[in-house]
Amino acid sequence: MACRGSQVQILSGPPRIFMKDILEIDREAQRFWEENGTFRTKNDPKSKKFYVLDMFPYPSGDGLHVGHIKGYFASDIIAHYKRMNGFNVLHPMGWDAFGLPAENYAIKIGKKPEQTVGQNISNFKDQMRSLGFSYDWSREINTTDPDYYRWTQWIFIKMFEAGLAYETMAPINFCPSCKTGLANEEVEAGRCLRCQSEVVRREIRQWILKITKYAEKLYNSIENLDWPEPIKEMQKNWIGKSEGSEIEFTVKGQSEKIRVFTTRADTLFGATYVVLAPEHLLADKVTSVSQKALVKKYIESVKNKTDLERGELEKEKTGVFSGSYAINPINNKEIPIWIADYVLSNYGTGAVMAVPAHDERDWDFAKKFKLPIEPVIEPNKLNKNAGNNPNCAFIEYGTLVNSDEFNGLSSEIAKKKITEKLKVSCHGDFTINYKLRDWVFSRQRYWGEPIPLVHCEKCGVVAVNEKDLPVKLPEIDKYEPTGTGESPLTTVSAWVNTTCPKCGGKGRRETNTMPQWAGSCWYYLRYISPGEKKRLVNEHLEKSFMPVDLYIGGAEHAVLHLLYARFWHKFLYDEGYVSTDEPFKKLQNVGLILAPDRQKMSKSRGNVINPNDLVNAYGSDALRLYEMFIGPFNQPAIWSEKGISGTKKFLDKVIESCESDAKESEDDTVEAKLNDLIRSVGGKIETFQFNTIVSDFMKFSNQIDMAKLSKSQRERFLKILSPFAPHVCEHLWRKINKEGSILSSAWPDSKISETSTVVYVIQVAGKKKGVVEANSNESEQDVTKKALLVTNIKNAINDNKIKRVVFVKDKLLNFVV
Repeated sequence: MACRGSQVQILSGPPRIFMKDILEIDREAQRFWEENGTFRTKNDPKSKKFYVLDMFPYPSGDGLHVGHIKGYFASDIIAHYKRMNGFNVLHPMGWDAFGLPAENYAIKIGKKPEQTVGQNISNFKDQMRSLGFSYDWSREINTTDPDYYRWTQWIFIKMFEAGLAYETMAPINFCPSCKTGLANEEVEAGRCLRCQSEVVRREIRQWILKITKYAEKLYNSIENLDWPEPIKEMQKNWIGKSEGSEIEFTVKGQSEKIRVFTTRADTLFGATYVVLAPEHLLADKVTSVSQKALVKKYIESVKNKTDLERGELEKEKTGVFSGSYAINPINNKEIPIWIADYVLSNYGTGAVMAVPAHDERDWDFAKKFKLPIEPVIEPNKLNKNAGNNPNCAFIEYGTLVNSDEFNGLSSEIAKKKITEKLKVSCHGDFTINYKLRDWVFSRQRYWGEPIPLVHCEKCGVVAVNEKDLPVKLPEIDKYEPTGTGESPLTTVSAWVNTTCPKCGGKGRRETNTMPQWAGSCWYYLRYISPGEKKRLVNEHLEKSFMPVDLYIGGAEHAVLHLLYARFWHKFLYDEGYVSTDEPFKKLQNVGLILAPDRQKMSKSRGNVINPNDLVNAYGSDALRLYEMFIGPFNQPAIWSEKGISGTKKFLDKVIESCESDAKESEDDTVEAKLNDLIRSVGGKIETFQFNTIVSDFMKFSNQIDMAKLSKSQRERFLKILSPFAPHVCEHLWRKINKEGSILSSAWPDSKISETSTVVYVIQVAGKKKGVVEANSNESEQDVTKKALLVTNIKNAINDNKIKRVVFVKDKLLNFVV
């Protein structure tokens, strides 16, 4: 076989057959699906539903490349498979079109964002249609549509009314290139995640969302999610839950009290000084008159440093003595109060008890400023060799010394007993601390949702009345960011000047806009009832479709989008607007497709591969098969056009064999192999083993003469292939069966022989941890033995005791631990 442009010609085997243009096969199937509403979701609360969702794209470039569409192909396969198994599938698509990506692209090409967004969406959508994705386009959404962002503004107002939104002047991360403030989550290694520019500290008026109020809820429900373990760990680490003690130090000669949070109350006897962050509210109050000038000069010198710079372990420590002393509540010793930038105001209480013998940063600081170092923990039997280095701090747990009545206790026991003693004297208590900081929500840019608030001299800050939503973004000629900390919207006086919603007097609209993450915090809900006018989401349909059963997207959103969406959803749940406390039941990450040069595809590198060219040359289905065949779904893979030639040859073979006359009788050997294939494909779709499924299809076509399939066998084979090659299979289905779409037909059953291979899904505590293959005649004990040899399953069980095993013949084995 050979491919000449888009015309496919069979070169081998008599007679010579000229097949239909592969592009016409694609277009013919797509017309049929659209005309018949094949992928329309029914609004039927009683149906068996499956909600499969892609992370919707930023339409901030010329179009999609082959790396973008890998996840979309996978979600489409799952959607087809679930429909054929009787599910009412919700599989929608939309556009995350507000924010920095879209605005920066518009600035780059010298047009207005609304123009570039509209053009880019049209390009993206044309590409998606040409690839035959089974989206229900009647539910399409766009975050820049006023009918959509009306409800984004409505949610913000609800948060404002609940006390979760507040305004403040605060030193924040500022990107001098993007010319806007950034949330902590948008900074990595001191650089802007969007443009990689070095971030600086600036004090700018901001709107902040109290995500910290939801820290406990966000942390506690992570374990219940069927998400990749690395993503769950990243969310846990970002929230940063620490159980410890809050200890109160009094200031000598003053009524002020310094509160510190520590996870190591067992080291309290070794505290030789207290450190306040330069921004701490008590920094000025505790400073003696003689030290005022020095302290002021020091605070001024460090105010522009980023948290990353200040927190670096290897940096040289700086600080200044306040001139005052604190009283250690456990032994009443006087210890000096220092001010130093290695303590951050936004973590814990902004103050620490310094124990240089048992903390590396405190050790370095004490050495530099010649402060006392008093060991109070000795190594125990478990770490007896760890404390022999006199040139560094001993930071491990051990046995207490130099600690009065607590001598000889282990660190774990001493932490509790020391805190209990402090609790009696009202100088301490057990507490929980979180590393998570409140979300810097406002942006000093134009292209974003207007924050629906009005500033009134008489009433203060007032929310816009719901009946006046949406507050529309005005059209302006000059929208580029100012870099001054003011949004370009400040220049639009006709829009800014308004009336107070409360008193009717003069008011000024809030000119900061929302971040690019706002619209994506709740978009999955809008797909459920996109035309809803009177409420956020139709409550009956929401209960029917939520939560999202399967969410597919890149791991780069592990903290940003996923954390923010969970926060908004939990708020909506608490307010009674949604019926589930988590939005996304199962998450599946997509491995990158790298360019042939092994680099990430980007226009700047000139290594982007456009799927349009591949569709024109090979057809949409050959591209789909190759992207699924390229390697394990969640792992990176390197693009090679030789691979797509191979999947095209396989499809040519399928077309040639299925366009010949079907056999009247069925070969038993062919039937057994087909049954094995049906079971294998079904089981592996559920576990995202797409690469081995494509391999199985090819092996099947090589092991048997495809032309020898009976009509029944041909139908069943095309059914299981159709999620992977929907256009070709729809075309061939028309030739052998005129009833409806193949994608609306039922998934085939298979007869199981004693030697048939089946795929078992293996769970630990109800969560899928892997699969094993076994013969159908193998017992529960045989399958259990195989499962316990799989590393991932062994690790999941770990040291837990297996209470019982749930065994479902030919389908599932679950270890209850």
